[in-house]
Amino acid sequence: MTLQECYAALDGDFESVMGRLRSERMVQKFVLKFLNDGSFDLLLRSMETGDYAEAFRAAHTIKGVCQNLDFTRLYKSGSDLSEALRNGFTPEAPACLEQVKADYQQTIAAIRALQESVGS
Repeated sequence: MTLQECYAALDGDFESVMGRLRSERMVQKFVLKFLNDGSFDLLLRSMETGDYAEAFRAAHTIKGVCQNLDFTRLYKSGSDLSEALRNGFTPEAPACLEQVKADYQQTIAAIRALQESVGS
């Protein structure tokens, strides 16, 4: 899988991220680093324990990282969840969380396919 194919698979904006980071090597480096980001696990743990302030922080981090990397789909769902948790738990939060989970899995699957193809 090429980097461009990875971005297509995760519904990202490759041209936009290239405009910011300027080289495929840099984009690939940061895309692969996403696999080690603990924000998603923190989000799940925080939601499970009812620590919605921490869940908000984790969702906000996901949103920011995805915005920087132009992971469009996960950015959007992360943004929606972040807003749903901004002032604590809201009735919209569970549905938003389910969308983040689905988008995160799609994103991780695409990045892992890229990782396998580049041998990192």
